[in-house]
Amino acid sequence: MLKVRLQRTGKRGQAYFRVIVVEHTKKPKGKFLELLGNYDPHKKDLKVKMDRIEYWISKGAQVSPTVNNLLVNYKYWNKPKMQSWKPKKRQESAQSSADDKNKTP
Repeated sequence: MLKVRLQRTGKRGQAYFRVIVVEHTKKPKGKFLELLGNYDPHKKDLKVKMDRIEYWISKGAQVSPTVNNLLVNYKYWNKPKMQSWKPKKRQESAQSSADDKNKTP
């Protein structure tokens, strides 16, 4: 399965991102099939080749939630936003075990 996703470049504290097409089993920092654009979060600048993104989607590529949300924010397309992260769940078992320790017989 192919993915349209971000690849981080740049120095520590100065992140820049490439929008790439890559096989989903490959590492994000490895080789990619095609460079589709770039994103500069410091200047809030996104440049992408929409015709190539649409081509890869027609070939079955999936767009990552982060790339999808960037394209929506910068008005490249009118699709709905996706949830790109999940909030961590509080562990009920950890709380109950802590409560059990506080109880003394």
